[in-house]
This record gives sequence, structure tokens and C-alpha cells, in this order.
Amino acid sequence: MTSPRDTAPPAAEDLGLVDALAQLSFLVQNALAEIAGEYDLSITQTRLLGILRDREPTMNQLGHHLGLDKSSITGLVDRAQRRGLVTRTPSTVDRRSFQVSITDTGRQLVEQVADRFAERIERCVEPLPGADRKRLSRMATRIVTADAHDRGIDLRTDPR
Repeated sequence: MTSPRDTAPPAAEDLGLVDALAQLSFLVQNALAEIAGEYDLSITQTRLLGILRDREPTMNQLGHHLGLDKSSITGLVDRAQRRGLVTRTPSTVDRRSFQVSITDTGRQLVEQVADRFAERIERCVEPLPGADRKRLSRMATRIVTADAHDRGIDLRTDPR
């Protein structure tokens, strides 16, 4: 018996930029939600841990990065802290502010999710030739980087 992956997909008409990107977004979000759910995480919790892998932002910076207001970010960090995934420490720059960092437990969890997610995305782009994968990666990077710049978010990571 053959699986859907064993046969080439039917040639599709160009969906158009908006619809194609929307459908791609749904595919990616569904994959992330499914994998995160297997680890008892929401997409937002997964994004939180992903951000904290290579930086220690303040609560305000974290809220800005995730697009969440102060009360939402506080609840999100509280829940993650109760699970032992993050810690909150007073900022060395501003005593009224707190920095959030990932714990070893949180890092192990997010790495497991990231590995599974990478495998899933690799399967999704498997039909593309290597040159197209590289081109897609470069174009997606340009779009994401421009959006982050417009929102005042620095995507560069802090050296550890």
C-alpha cells in the first residue's frame, strides 16, 4: 500500500501570493500546535521558550517580542515558572524590571520540540530541490527580518 508521500502531488495551479502564504502559515502553525500539544505546551508557551533559548529579555521586551500586553505576559511567565521552565530575576539595569531566563528543564523541553518541529518542516519541503529550499529560506528570512525591524525587535541573539 502506498502512502500519500510515496506518490508525487498533483500539479497545483498557482494559489497566488496571499493564499499560498496563508495556507503555508496554517500548515506551519498546525504542525507547531500539534507538536507543542504533545509536550503540554501552547504555541505561545513554545514561542516564549524559543525566544529564551538565546536571550534574557525583560518582561517588557518579552511582551513586545510576543505582541502581548503586561498582564498576559505576566500570566504566561507565571505558568512557565510554576512548571520550572523559566526563572525571573530582578534586572541589573532597572530595579523595577525583571529579566526572564530559561531553566535547564525548559531548555531541554524546547530543544525536543524544536527537533521534532524541524523534522516535520523538513518533510514538508522535501519535494523542493535544494536550490529552492535555500531560496525559500532566504526569502522568509528577509520577510521576517523586515517585519522585526519595523516592530523594533532585534532578532540577533545574545552571545552566551
